Amino acid sequence: NEGLANWLALFSFICKMEHKAGYVNIIGNPNVGKSTLMNALIGQKLSIITHKAQTTRHRILGILNEKEYQIVFSDTPGVIEPAYKLQENMMNFVHSAFQDADVLVYMIEVGEKGLKDQKLFERLKKTSVPVLMLLNKIDLAEQDFVEQEMERWGAELPNAELLPISALNNFNLDVIKEKLVEMLPVSPPYYDKDAITDKSERFFIEEIIREKILKHYKKEIPYSVQIEVEEFFEEEDIIKIRAIIYVMRESQKGIIIGHKGMGLKRIGTEARRDIERMLDKKVFLATPVKVKKNWRNDNQQLKKFGYE
Repeated sequence: NEGLANWLALFSFICKMEHKAGYVNIIGNPNVGKSTLMNALIGQKLSIITHKAQTTRHRILGILNEKEYQIVFSDTPGVIEPAYKLQENMMNFVHSAFQDADVLVYMIEVGEKGLKDQKLFERLKKTSVPVLMLLNKIDLAEQDFVEQEMERWGAELPNAELLPISALNNFNLDVIKEKLVEMLPVSPPYYDKDAITDKSERFFIEEIIREKILKHYKKEIPYSVQIEVEEFFEEEDIIKIRAIIYVMRESQKGIIIGHKGMGLKRIGTEARRDIERMLDKKVFLATPVKVKKNWRNDNQQLKKFGYE
């Protein structure tokens, strides 16, 4: 009996060790499809998506669980040249992606010239971490041009595996998963197998509201806005949420509110509907607008808002 117990324990250990898990960190220029890719692979909308650059400000984890593996995806802000401290902190999220990655996914789009940070690109060339390079948006180009791009990028980054994909149209997503599982180390899961993200409900509420502002406002307004859920009260039939919309100037406050409050009403109505779908419960949403001058360059405020 003791020998059988030892054999079963060893068998159980071997089965567990065959499980694969690791961090797959996605980097690339703004608007190449990083958030679309992660949402598609996870099968959930975790990262907000708009046509505007700098939509993603944080490093957002999305966790894909199967019996044999756990892939912890990390969606990062698009690579830019920082103009203020908020953007510097956003780029710190990108640099941190190199530090804990088991696999790096470098996303590019057809016709792209290269990363907007050449030092980061050189780091990508020299890294010992496995790199999967994804040529996205191939549905928007002729096949001959896609083949030329594949050849060019294969020469640019010879240490990477290269796949043509369309994240929006789910083309080659199964192949991506297969490749990533091959590249991952044998490991037990890092998170509970039911987990899909490390972020809180409050974080996603803030992101939903910010997404509506990115959608409806132009120029500097979306980039001057920060959302903070100040109150979250769950009652039997309704969730009451008070989320402050911070702007940098009084003039921006007026633009957000709009004529007779119509701009703010539109933001609140659209956000509330998405939040209700997310929480599966009726929501009352209040969105007062306040001025917090120069918050994008204030280290204390940036820390408070989670940009560390």
